[in-house]
Amino acid sequence: MKTSDALVLFGATGDLAYKKIFPALHSMVRHGQLDVPVIGVARSGWDVERLKKRARRSIEEHGGGVEAQAFDKLASLLGYIDGDYRERDTFQRLRKSLGNSQRPLHYLAIPPSMFPTVVEHLGDAGCADAARVVVEKPFGRDLASAVSLNKTLHKIFDEDDIFRIDHYIGKEPVQNLMYFRFANSFLEPIWNRNYVASIQITMAEKFGVEGRGKFYEETGAVRDVVQNHLLQVAAHLAMEPPIGEGGEAIRDEKVKVFRAMRPMLGHTLVRGQFSGYRDEEGVAADSQVETYAAMRLHLDSWRWQGVPIFIRAGKRLAVTATEVLVTLRRPPHNIFDEPLPDQANYFRFRLGPKQVAIAAGARTKEPGEKMKGRETELFVCSEGADEMDAYERLIGDAMEGDPTLFARQDGVEAAWRIVEPILNRKSPVEVYKPGSWGPEAAEKLTAEFGGWHNPKRAQSRCG
Repeated sequence: MKTSDALVLFGATGDLAYKKIFPALHSMVRHGQLDVPVIGVARSGWDVERLKKRARRSIEEHGGGVEAQAFDKLASLLGYIDGDYRERDTFQRLRKSLGNSQRPLHYLAIPPSMFPTVVEHLGDAGCADAARVVVEKPFGRDLASAVSLNKTLHKIFDEDDIFRIDHYIGKEPVQNLMYFRFANSFLEPIWNRNYVASIQITMAEKFGVEGRGKFYEETGAVRDVVQNHLLQVAAHLAMEPPIGEGGEAIRDEKVKVFRAMRPMLGHTLVRGQFSGYRDEEGVAADSQVETYAAMRLHLDSWRWQGVPIFIRAGKRLAVTATEVLVTLRRPPHNIFDEPLPDQANYFRFRLGPKQVAIAAGARTKEPGEKMKGRETELFVCSEGADEMDAYERLIGDAMEGDPTLFARQDGVEAAWRIVEPILNRKSPVEVYKPGSWGPEAAEKLTAEFGGWHNPKRAQSRCG
């Protein structure tokens, strides 16, 4: 596969470019991974010098500081086209700016409503010939809109040239989860319904909507993080070992997981809303949008039949942390003269922020004459920022044509089928107190399996 020889950034003056993309490009230059023209496109009345100044401020604020040599190199690569996405002239000027480029990568960091217009004009202007395109989530708002979006993209681009970016998949902790599964042989004999009692995935955020009330009113927790981020984590946990090499083999196995998941049912869903959400700017006074969602999933496969997968995500919870807890079944017979322990054996995965950890829960004997046990956790972790930011990794992969960490059409549509039945639930949301662990009704979901595991606040030195 040929590496992309130009990068076109639509939405170059926008928030995503400022917070994520320019810092990633700066880091790519530092690591010797970017040496092609970078052409920003936007309708802001700017010129290239103003874009360079904004890129510098972006890197200073969100990239950990400017490295002079790397930024000078990035600035030399930057170009800018100011124009309306709805005007053909904008794309004719883009085609001229691309010059001899044979395989550009177009990054659409723009509202999804503009995707069809931009894609069509790229095709008409000859900018899509042998090109690749990156589209940001959300990939639709439901199954029908996802199907429609894919049809739009496929009018101009082949599926192999479409890169649906979900930065969460590119994060180091999520990569570590899959690596741990398949790089260690001791897991395979027990990683199935015979030994695993339940799986929990928690994505807790201590902060609220942070001024994005209008956005959240149109999204909610299920669309925002469950349908994409957390279903991807579930797929990493449940997928079979890939057959063969390359990204398609991994994506094949993840799609199989989505297809095996039953569509969600209302009685296994708890929707919550933190007290005070309706006072946020852009939020309706009678809003029924969920800021918290907890649910139980069923996976109809030979390996996982009968093992419940519990997922919950919420804002204004007790801590900010994402954790996975895989609880094992208890030993078949208690041979010691002591009550059965409250806690079964488990594997715990901390997926951030700023901490990657793997822990195994076991019982060991207490010192003394009696055969009495105590809970022990074997714990390894690393702390600090990722060596490679998710956007740096993903942009680099897209330019190389590596699809491994990107969503495929059939996977996107299969994931929407799972959540489709609960998207427009009319049941009222349950109000919960900020700083708590969500609505009390959610406790009933996991009561049979020992209750929810609540992640602890990360301490220094990986505590």
